[in-house]
Amino acid sequence: MSVSLFSSPVYADLFADEELARLLSDDSDVAHFIVFEQALAVVQGRLGIIPAIAAAEIETKLAHARVDPARLAPGTQAAGVPVPALVTELRELVGQDAGAWLHWGATSQDVMDTAMMMQAKAVFGILSARLAKLLDTLQRQSNRHAGVLMAGRTRSQVSTPITLGYRIAQWAHPLIDAEAALPELRHGALKVQFGGASGTNNAIYPDGPAVSKALSQELGLADSPSWHVNRTPLLKISSWLVQLTAALSKMAQDLVLLGRSDIGEVTSGAGGGSSTMPQKSNPVQAETIQVLHQLSITAEHGLIIAANPAEERDGAKWPLEWHCLPQLFLCTGRSLQHAQALAESLTPRPDGLSGTIDANPAIMAEAASFALAKAGISRAVAKETVAAASTDNIPFTEALSNRSSVEINWPETLDPITAIRPAQEMAKQIFSRRQHQSTD
Repeated sequence: MSVSLFSSPVYADLFADEELARLLSDDSDVAHFIVFEQALAVVQGRLGIIPAIAAAEIETKLAHARVDPARLAPGTQAAGVPVPALVTELRELVGQDAGAWLHWGATSQDVMDTAMMMQAKAVFGILSARLAKLLDTLQRQSNRHAGVLMAGRTRSQVSTPITLGYRIAQWAHPLIDAEAALPELRHGALKVQFGGASGTNNAIYPDGPAVSKALSQELGLADSPSWHVNRTPLLKISSWLVQLTAALSKMAQDLVLLGRSDIGEVTSGAGGGSSTMPQKSNPVQAETIQVLHQLSITAEHGLIIAANPAEERDGAKWPLEWHCLPQLFLCTGRSLQHAQALAESLTPRPDGLSGTIDANPAIMAEAASFALAKAGISRAVAKETVAAASTDNIPFTEALSNRSSVEINWPETLDPITAIRPAQEMAKQIFSRRQHQSTD
């Protein structure tokens, strides 16, 4: 039994995201802690809060500092957080005189929360690029298949004709919303943390706000009052990530259904084999996206539990964030990778698509009902007439002609091709909402 799907040698290729994992590793944590301590000294030296010579010494000595995360383990076990042990290591590195000014006015949570936001900023850069690439691919595929008819389905039943291009546009729709929300998320959630012991900066009063503002500029994060126990930024981040995995899971779920042996309308992804049934090609990538979405919901729940810390700091809630947020990032990142592969390989199966429509002549029942209503038949009677005609054991057009008293060109009215234009228009509306259109 593996401790984690993201680090297991057996499962990592399926579930893990190596690029993001490096940004979220222990080495990356420690490196970002050091960046915070260096930036803090720099801005405090600039503001005259600590001696300029000490600030310069800290900046120089920490520029290429590396601390093995394993060296922090005993201190972390003792303190519950790695920062006190790291500060001890860094003070030895910079020397006694300058080291006395290191970590001036800060607390462990300032270091860890700000480092977390710097890492989140880097992750968002990667996720943003992947999301844009996926949307470009979906838009190309939607355009390519804009005239490919397929059966729409509501509540698992065949409903009315749509196009494959429209279905693809619907997969993109929530992803476009997520892309549009990302700039505001970055601005509103990626905040510097600097509040000192209890969040009031009393150790360096009245210079706390000036240090926070300078730190935000130095590190490229938003300035903010201390948010030690206001975990809204993390809830905003987690909500966006789950919104994204939900959208990807919807796409994946549809592809699983469309690729069923008894439906066979679309193929996508590299199929996986069975240990005993050689004829099978299982939708592994699409299934994995759905698993990752469910894992992301679980991780978000952990962040929600952590969002009501007691008093000014809560050691029983805070570690949940260290565990859950990286999982959420990894779930989202790997889902985007799998979704990209599915989108690129998506291929319609014409026989399957047309076969479903041909096997369901009443797929145009809505059009028939509206045609009768436009011809002066009451809506209730029109609905009853069409329902009865759909059960006659003769061609649908012939049944409608027999049962209706008005002259209607039923072959033309019931031609599924009439569904193409409205589907194209709706798909066009969906993609027109993107700020950055694909040029392909």
